[in-house]
Amino acid sequence: MDINKHIESPLSVKVSFNKLLKSYEALLHSDNDLVVSNAERVLKIAKDYPVLREGFSDFSFIEKYKKEISGILQDSFSPILTHNEIKTASIPLQDIIFNKSERFKKILNDAGDNFKLEIKNLPEDHNYIIACSIILRYCYGYDLNFKRPFFYEIPDKKGVMRYYKILYNADFIEITPNKNAPKITAADYDQLIDNFDDLELWKTKFPPNSYDFKGFVISNIVDVTDDQSISNIKSSLLGKGKRKDEAFMKDFHEIFRSLLGLKDIHVGFSIYNKDDDSFVRVYGAGMTSYLLNELEASYCTDALCNWSYNRLLHEKKYFTISNVKEMYESSNCDLPHIKVLYEQGIQSAIFAPIANDKGLMGILEIVSERPKALNSVNANKLVDVMPFIVSAVERSKSEEENLIEAVIQKECTSIHSSVHWKFVQEARNYIRAEYSKDESPTFRKIAFNNVYPLFGQIDVKGSSDARNEATKKDLMMQLNLAGKILDKSLKEKHLPIYEKIKFQIEAFNNELKDSFKVDSEHAITVFLKEDIKPVFQLVAQTQEFLKEEIEDYFSKIDPDLNVIYFYRKHYDDTVKLINTNMSSLLDEKQIEAQEMYPHFFERFKTDGVEHNMYIGESITKLDSFNMIYLYNLRLWQLQVMCEMENEYYQNQHEYPIALDVASMVLVFNQPLSIRFRMDEKRFDVDGTYNARYEVVKKRVDKAFIKGTEERATQKGKLTIVYSQKEDEEEYVGYIKFLQSKHVLDTDLEYLELEDLQGVTGLKALRISILYHNDKDDKNFYTYNDLMETIKG
Repeated sequence: MDINKHIESPLSVKVSFNKLLKSYEALLHSDNDLVVSNAERVLKIAKDYPVLREGFSDFSFIEKYKKEISGILQDSFSPILTHNEIKTASIPLQDIIFNKSERFKKILNDAGDNFKLEIKNLPEDHNYIIACSIILRYCYGYDLNFKRPFFYEIPDKKGVMRYYKILYNADFIEITPNKNAPKITAADYDQLIDNFDDLELWKTKFPPNSYDFKGFVISNIVDVTDDQSISNIKSSLLGKGKRKDEAFMKDFHEIFRSLLGLKDIHVGFSIYNKDDDSFVRVYGAGMTSYLLNELEASYCTDALCNWSYNRLLHEKKYFTISNVKEMYESSNCDLPHIKVLYEQGIQSAIFAPIANDKGLMGILEIVSERPKALNSVNANKLVDVMPFIVSAVERSKSEEENLIEAVIQKECTSIHSSVHWKFVQEARNYIRAEYSKDESPTFRKIAFNNVYPLFGQIDVKGSSDARNEATKKDLMMQLNLAGKILDKSLKEKHLPIYEKIKFQIEAFNNELKDSFKVDSEHAITVFLKEDIKPVFQLVAQTQEFLKEEIEDYFSKIDPDLNVIYFYRKHYDDTVKLINTNMSSLLDEKQIEAQEMYPHFFERFKTDGVEHNMYIGESITKLDSFNMIYLYNLRLWQLQVMCEMENEYYQNQHEYPIALDVASMVLVFNQPLSIRFRMDEKRFDVDGTYNARYEVVKKRVDKAFIKGTEERATQKGKLTIVYSQKEDEEEYVGYIKFLQSKHVLDTDLEYLELEDLQGVTGLKALRISILYHNDKDDKNFYTYNDLMETIKG
């Protein structure tokens, strides 16, 4: 059988010893008679059997000339070393072996009769390209450096898998292009290195059997079972879902028992929490911590003595206790880690820090019930595996952070950075409960007590009227278009039903001119869809001269709304743009505010932009809150509201339609409690008394000045709603400061507001905002002045 038939390759292979024989020919000129004599022996075999020099591809010749091949390879396969070396002569990238050392023969015999030798880490679809890379190197001088480690996996007598790395010696091969081989140019090479996976391209440059291969390779094989076992530790650690796999810790124990050569050891872990300098139990099937014992968590200073704390956290070095009992009795129980080990019956232990450049991440705990079983000598074996454990923990921490974020997103919503820590805390509890058999996971109530609220809004003034006007214009436009088409249709073809529809169009038009009722939009939309549409579809078929006009009519209709959406689109686009621009400015300014003092912030887009802020010690988690930070945030809020007004009016000409906005701030001088509502995925005030604040927030922008029909909020003015005298005094102080900065005008009004449902005693300060015509304008304008300047 031809050895080239079972594989597609650019190489037409012949087993040949020509290049090796040339080496022996050179030895004939040696000064050493023994060397010359041995060379003559080898060359005589080649002379008697010329096929061994010329080369053969018939697989049967390997067995036919087995003795002669062995004689030629005698020096390469020394009889003295044959029981020690693992070596073969073979064809590269194939499982064809024609000479083996005695040790390799024994390895194969131990594997059993059913074992089939195969090269691992050699993808079949890469075999062709690897052969091409060999040609590029030997024939054209291009070294692609495509070296991958090749392995044999061979079980020993006990059935334990052992790993052998193959190292090729290719000194005795010859590769030459035959008549079917295209010449490879530099351009071809550049194309090939950018298209590794394009097998067809490689085949066009290196057609099958287009190069002649003569020779053989010597495979030097090395037992790398120990290194591969460490690699398997790495693979085991990096695998996903191990915490829920009960077999994982059992296998992990066995790996360390093999590594240390000790049967009676146990492995534990604890996580280091940098936020509060504590050790936390790892949750998962079969996982435990011998440092924490039955505790869920412990401060590091409570779990370790000063020396061990410094050793693990600062020096990031392991330490051992070879005799726990002896140290326990000599230290009078002053050392917390010794005490906890002693109480568990542990007699020797290794504590190794799992740390990277950023610091400590956790502790690897290896313990034994035998004294001196674990000590500073065998602890050195951890050096080889600790990098993999560090990598695994880094990945595990990243996965945990992702899982925490996923739980927060699932159970809550996008969470503001100021309160994110609280959700992380509860998410950890939630995940820990998932791994516990004693409790079912529930996301507990998240609340912050004694926080001061701030609320503000910049709202489109008269948004309902503006939208109604836009809707009215759209409907009248469509009714007028429909009426004109019907007039032309009636002139050519008189049908009473058309007259009825024409009458209805006129009736709706008159209704829109007189007043726009709440149900007008719905009634007209239904009429246009159910009455006009089918009639026009009929007219287009029966009155050809109107077909183009009817197509134009339908082209103006929005496919989703089934009505003309022109003026309303201008309105909606304007409101959307206002919201986007004002939100962007507010978000940008919030970055500065958070740097002054952390606080909760959220905003909502309505017909404008509303925002809530809460500030207090329970949010920051630190004993640092002072009322000055509240006063500072209140002043900041007023400044930003004025900046948003200026930003809008300076760019009003860029909006599709000119709408006015009005700004309002609500003052609430008592601290309250807020909690996260799981059902609505947002924060809300907690408690009946605090609910008054939410009621005022929802209704105050519609409040009238007492005894009038005038709304408290007006375009060009900032309205500050409050209820307490001290609030008035505080905000008048802010207003005077902003007047000195030419942010606010001098026309301060003190107003009393009409009672709202369930809310009485509200008052307001109202004052005109000063505007700039543009960002470079140094003059200050009231709203009316600004409008006149813009129009002029």
